Amino acid sequence: MGEPRTTPSDSSGWVAAAPGAGTPRLGGPARGRRAPASPSRTLHPLCRTLPRTCARIPFTLGYTLLLIATSLYADLGDPAAVHALRAGSSTDVSHLADRPLLVLPASGAWVVGGIRSPYLLVFLLVMGALERRIGGLRAAGIFLFGHVGATMLTELPVAVSVAVGHLPASSLRRMDYGISYGLLAGAAALAGLLRPRVRAALLAAAGVLLGVALVRLSDPVTDWGHLLALLAGLACWPRARRAAEARARRAAGRSGGRAEAGAGPIGAAEVCAGACRAEATAGAGETADSAGPEEGADRLGSRDTAIRGGARGMGDAGRCP
Repeated sequence: MGEPRTTPSDSSGWVAAAPGAGTPRLGGPARGRRAPASPSRTLHPLCRTLPRTCARIPFTLGYTLLLIATSLYADLGDPAAVHALRAGSSTDVSHLADRPLLVLPASGAWVVGGIRSPYLLVFLLVMGALERRIGGLRAAGIFLFGHVGATMLTELPVAVSVAVGHLPASSLRRMDYGISYGLLAGAAALAGLLRPRVRAALLAAAGVLLGVALVRLSDPVTDWGHLLALLAGLACWPRARRAAEARARRAAGRSGGRAEAGAGPIGAAEVCAGACRAEATAGAGETADSAGPEEGADRLGSRDTAIRGGARGMGDAGRCP
């Protein structure tokens, strides 16, 4: 390098400046500049919680995908084939007497109204909320209980009425499919896990809708089935509440165990003790250098003993003073 540059000082005369003292550094890290945020922090909160939420509702998510598939086929497939499949899945008296184990689950694979039916979104919201609180098996059990129970309780009176002559024989074959029975049972069970005001509002709205339908009697069998499904969900309140409480206790126990595992005596206390040991040893060394050999050795020994006692105390307390 060349001759060092000189700069004027505050007093008279010139002083030599260090080489490169006035030259700005290029390519070095800029001070005060924040590090770029990680991609996980820049994502929307919904994008971060959606995968975890979907993992907690496998039954609801899988059933919703099945309903979407059958609804798309009902809208885009051959109308004659769709009608034949729905008629074969109908839970009427004739099919229930012939092949009940086939038509009971098959009737729940169709949605009235196709892909534009609001039942799809309502099913995802209601059954997803119920499954998150009580688990997939219990949520599926409540749905199946409402679906099968309401179906059997409405079709058996039809069979008896046909047998005694109150209804024609054509009533033994009627189109009856959909998820409304199971969905109403799930909604009623979910109401028992909500806050009192929300529960009262939900049950009041359901009661008004079912009451209006029963007054109109446009489809008496289905309307009575909706009411029975709602009552079936209400009957599940004790079991649903016990399952929700047990699930909450298990979740609290897991989170508490992780917190205890992460806050052991080995950790921050040992780091603080090491820092205190290094600082105290350095100070003791300086004192020993200034004092005599025997006096310095005595001070180092007493200081080391004090540091060990302090580090042991901090390890027992689990925190740095």
